[in-house]
Amino acid sequence: MQTSQTIKQQQRAYAERLLIALGKHLAERDITPVLIVSKDGCPALDVTDVRYRTRRVFVHLPFCWFYWGDQPDERVSFLQMAGAVDRIEQAAREGWREGEQGDLRIDLDKMLDAYRG
Repeated sequence: MQTSQTIKQQQRAYAERLLIALGKHLAERDITPVLIVSKDGCPALDVTDVRYRTRRVFVHLPFCWFYWGDQPDERVSFLQMAGAVDRIEQAAREGWREGEQGDLRIDLDKMLDAYRG
């Protein structure tokens, strides 16, 4: 169990480093990012759009994405940081999609617990 805890800590630290780098680039383009930790413990960037609405940008490590919703045009690869910054800046300048923010996160621990029971 200790090993999986260490892996989770390493993954969270990596996600935070990616978000910090993204936030730095967005701030240089006058997009306001704030690094937060969501109530379920996931690091995210609160990014404000042109209408002063905030969306959370998360990191999906298995798919190498930054994402801010569950639609196909609401995710971008973090493997090419410059392109990711361009896309997120564009989305924030156009304004976030109306409605509630979709989520792509899957709680694997809950799935494992279901099979253990």
